Amino acid sequence: MPMRVAVAVSGRGSNLEALLRALGPDAPARVVLVVSDRADAPALSRAGTARIPAVTLGDPGDADEWLAVLERQAVDLVVLAGYLKLVPSGVIERFRGRIINIHPGLLPAYGGKGMYGRRVHQAVLASGARESGATVHLVDEVYDRGTILGQARVPVLPGDDPDRLAARVLEAEHRLLPAAVLAAAAAGRPVPVDQPVESHQ
Repeated sequence: MPMRVAVAVSGRGSNLEALLRALGPDAPARVVLVVSDRADAPALSRAGTARIPAVTLGDPGDADEWLAVLERQAVDLVVLAGYLKLVPSGVIERFRGRIINIHPGLLPAYGGKGMYGRRVHQAVLASGARESGATVHLVDEVYDRGTILGQARVPVLPGDDPDRLAARVLEAEHRLLPAAVLAAAAAGRPVPVDQPVESHQ
């Protein structure tokens, strides 16, 4: 029985697409639900194209609404893929150890409330760091604090701006997140991901 995965999104859905590409018909995990806090999120149309049920939350802070949606689809694993809101504590409690997030930086640096997307890449460049990357971690009640399960590192190159660095990090996300979901499906729960995912592009 494949692991049933819900993907929470706020934006374009490129990590959702990467997951769908990785989870073919014989994969041990299957995306059965897409959840968003925004009715205009382009990821919702991507879900529609893939014929995956999609729900826009009326109140993203309402744990009961979340739980009703997740339980209706018998979800085993929740994946935050560019989802920008804090997941309600009631959902964290019910799905403790079964919610993962992909973050566009090397946690624990460059994380926390308000640190997402372009802001992360700007902070990395401003710091003078020589590398960045993506992190998959368990989700708890605090932004970006949960146990790190895996990271993919990419170099910061001379002349980088936030957009160039973002593109390189996004490629790393598109490898790391499917690897983490497949590892979770094989183990029956999220587990550390240890694989060669470094990029030199």
